[in-house]
Amino acid sequence: MTALQTDPPIMTRNGTDTTAHHHTPLILALPKGRILKALAPVLTRTGIEPDPDCLTESSRRLRFGTSDPNLDVVRVRSFDVATFVAYGGADIGVCGADVLMEFDYPDIYAPLDLGIGGCRICVARPKSMVEDPATGQSRLRVATKYPTIARRHFASRAINAEIVHLNGAMELAPTLDLASVIVDLVDTGSTLRANGLMETETIAHVTSRLIVNRVALKTRPEEISALIERFRTALATEGAV
Repeated sequence: MTALQTDPPIMTRNGTDTTAHHHTPLILALPKGRILKALAPVLTRTGIEPDPDCLTESSRRLRFGTSDPNLDVVRVRSFDVATFVAYGGADIGVCGADVLMEFDYPDIYAPLDLGIGGCRICVARPKSMVEDPATGQSRLRVATKYPTIARRHFASRAINAEIVHLNGAMELAPTLDLASVIVDLVDTGSTLRANGLMETETIAHVTSRLIVNRVALKTRPEEISALIERFRTALATEGAV
């Protein structure tokens, strides 16, 4: 008698056998901070109710159950959501288009624009500068937490961007001679103005997207597709109100 043949396991990017996870909850990665607050009404319309402390910034927990026994939530830094999803730590997630532009993970599929967290990626310089420091230059020092986006933007103008990689307090860089300009995420622009900076260019407008791990979509298509459809319906319900 010959042995029963089975399909070979499908491996994630980090080498994990996904066939072992078919009876475990799906993992939804959500960003901490203002996006999570904006996402709360969307989750309500999907019928997904995380544990109450999930939406509480003071909670020290990182993983939460939900009203759906087949779905758990992990709460991580907004910049890390895409990495969790790309490497299979989460099956689905919510992150800004800025993060997708910066990392451009091939393992991520972004089926829905959730239309929340609207802001923009901008170039800004000190108001005191009479001329744009990028004008007529072939090289420019740029402070940013978006090195890929900044390099690509200035390369399109034949400018070599020397990156000063900062994760915060970007507005200080020009005034302390760390850089001539900054590339940063801007909402109201009040922080720029308070620190003597002005926007000179908008590189891209940003909203939050629902993202999916491509391998998870292949291995658990019915569950993932049903979850995507719940978000799609929630967005349509909002539009009808």
